Amino acid sequence: MINIEKSGIIMANNLAASEGDTRTKFNVNKDVSRRTHNDIIFDSEMEMKYFRDVVIPSFESGIIIYFELQKPYELLPRFIHMGITVQPIKYVADFFIRYKDGREEVIDIKGYPDSVALIKRKMFWYNYPTVAYRWVCHSAIDGGWCDYDYVKKQRSIRKKQKKLKKLEEENG
Repeated sequence: MINIEKSGIIMANNLAASEGDTRTKFNVNKDVSRRTHNDIIFDSEMEMKYFRDVVIPSFESGIIIYFELQKPYELLPRFIHMGITVQPIKYVADFFIRYKDGREEVIDIKGYPDSVALIKRKMFWYNYPTVAYRWVCHSAIDGGWCDYDYVKKQRSIRKKQKKLKKLEEENG
């Protein structure tokens, strides 16, 4: 088990979910036991699995020398419009990772991104053009942990192949 305090890892505070409702507004199961590892409560089970299966082993082997959980970034600063204060647009990355070769990257675990995630990704690319930013998801059929855009493309290919196969069967 990794000793968080001795490793220099920075984490945001994780608040345990209240009892009662079974899902949050983000459709995350409030049963925190399914998304907890090393006493850290993650936003999702997939995020916890990535931490457990990828980040921790890479950190323990020395491939990753530093990481942060829930690192905040400002995408648009606070401003005043016609006398009204408009709050900043913020983005919180699932993981910030620094590798032993000096590379740094920001990783967000995605299943199916919504329109807000797509817009924030564009804003992140614009504001932090030199930062490697990846969406990662797990797809057993595509080999495990993969870039989201790759998995999306593979799903599209499989869907087209399935459609063609169905047409061939119908037409004899």
